[in-house]
Amino acid sequence: MEQAVLYETRGNAALITRNRPERRNSINQALLAGLYEGLENAQKDDSIRAVVLTGNGKSFCAGIDLSVIGTDNLFDPRGDGVDLPEAFAACKKPVIGAVNGHAITGGFEIALQCDFLIASEQASFADTHLKVGIHPGWGMTQLLRQAVGVRMAKQISLTAQFVPAAEALRIGLVNEVVSAEQLVPRALEIAGQIAALNQGLLPQVKALIEFQDTATFEGSLAQERREFRKFVDMFIKK
Repeated sequence: MEQAVLYETRGNAALITRNRPERRNSINQALLAGLYEGLENAQKDDSIRAVVLTGNGKSFCAGIDLSVIGTDNLFDPRGDGVDLPEAFAACKKPVIGAVNGHAITGGFEIALQCDFLIASEQASFADTHLKVGIHPGWGMTQLLRQAVGVRMAKQISLTAQFVPAAEALRIGLVNEVVSAEQLVPRALEIAGQIAALNQGLLPQVKALIEFQDTATFEGSLAQERREFRKFVDMFIKK
């Protein structure tokens, strides 16, 4: 039986690939458990400095596999209390989403958990929660508005229309659009650029960029100053 998620190391990067191409990488319990394990493995491995997350085949992730609703535990797939947002938050390494095709609803939410996205020309995004009658539960209502702003998030979620790669680039949902052949190589190239930087400071800078998501602008500036003073104090004490 094929593994639902593949984990490889490529230099200082972990490549995590959802591997249910026959089901468009739709989400079941095994896929979530494998994804969480992959993120944990990357976090625990000191040689890994960035993660690339993609899908096998023509879809990044087509959302929840409707055939397993009611049978699979999608909110606690390993029985340890860890749900999707917690699994991503526990991984402090930068996670690059390499979006190779459709990222729909729950699959879109997985993409939004990544630090940033590189998309192939075949990529597209859709929030179909209102179309299929499923309540968002993995951060769609908050992460999408962070990525594209309130008004654009409302249009995407309240119309359930697909956003193609070029439009996703225009509205700031993705950072780059490349050919399908160049998608994973480009994401790994960026992971290599991350790996070459100061790894002592990188997690702090990443955390500071994210700090304002849960604080005021003034509070975020104050936090940066506090962390800078700690950094300077280290050198003074040396």
